[in-house]
Amino acid sequence: MIIDLQRFLADEQPVWAELEALLTRFEDDPAYRFDLEQAKRFHYLYQRTSADLGKLATFNSEPQLRRHLESLVARAYGEIHETRTKPHRLAPLRWFFVVFPQTFRRHARAFALSVLATLAGCLFGALALSLDPTAKPVLMPFSHLQGDPNERVAQEEKQAKEHDPLGGDRKTAFSGYLMTHNTRVSIFVLALGMTWGVGTLLMLFYNGVILGAVAADYVAAGQTKFLLGWLLPHGVIEIPAVLIAGQAGLLLAAALIGWRDRQPMAARLRAASPDLVTLIGGVAVMLVWAGSVEAFLSQYHQPVIPYEAKIAFGLVELALLTLFLMKSGKE
Repeated sequence: MIIDLQRFLADEQPVWAELEALLTRFEDDPAYRFDLEQAKRFHYLYQRTSADLGKLATFNSEPQLRRHLESLVARAYGEIHETRTKPHRLAPLRWFFVVFPQTFRRHARAFALSVLATLAGCLFGALALSLDPTAKPVLMPFSHLQGDPNERVAQEEKQAKEHDPLGGDRKTAFSGYLMTHNTRVSIFVLALGMTWGVGTLLMLFYNGVILGAVAADYVAAGQTKFLLGWLLPHGVIEIPAVLIAGQAGLLLAAALIGWRDRQPMAARLRAASPDLVTLIGGVAVMLVWAGSVEAFLSQYHQPVIPYEAKIAFGLVELALLTLFLMKSGKE
């Protein structure tokens, strides 16, 4: 019961003002989150304001104040009992360094299946070329890979001594081509998830066949160091990016199939769509980096850049990528 209304208002108005300030901050910034102490304080202010509203309900005076408190209590109740996921404001750094790796780890099984399909293709390509060297045109449908590895290495190193392999504006153009081409391929790998994952797995297997055949060809010719120096700087980012695109394709396939999930297909697709967008967006960012490295570093061979330096650069990239995907975004 309120005995002295004026004193009651003087004592309680700071409480109401504090609650309103917290509500305004929370509503203006959807990405803002309370820590434990703030959450306790917010709940206390909500309970106290609710009790004050109940006391004021016994008075016929102060109708505007009652309406104001009713609004505060309703807003606070909505925030406390909200069950929907609140969207974050546009925050590219948070999205890439927190949301993307969290999404990747959440669907680790799909990534593992993507890796297995690619490794199976690598093994097949390496064995097929070892057993039948004449199958090289079929296994490696790229003209610059179908010759003798030793001759190609000698030619690349000779050109490196004589002139810039990608002089002038060609570096930028080549880099842009690689970024857009690889991004299109990755989106295609994702889209093939619409075939219930069969197309995605076949594309990953096919990419593995090419990679395995190229590796076997250069290793058999004694050009392992050239192979590592050529592929590692950009490949340690580009290949995982394609694997993550395969992960997204398999996630799409799982949403379509709905194994042991009684939700309608439309609901499953809606639930999976944020993760699909996050994964393919992260892939695009990775491929921008890989395209830049391939154009501005991978194409430069010994003696311009020692193979050991390029290999070391690629290993550092691989270590950082592994730490990023495994640890970034963890609480």
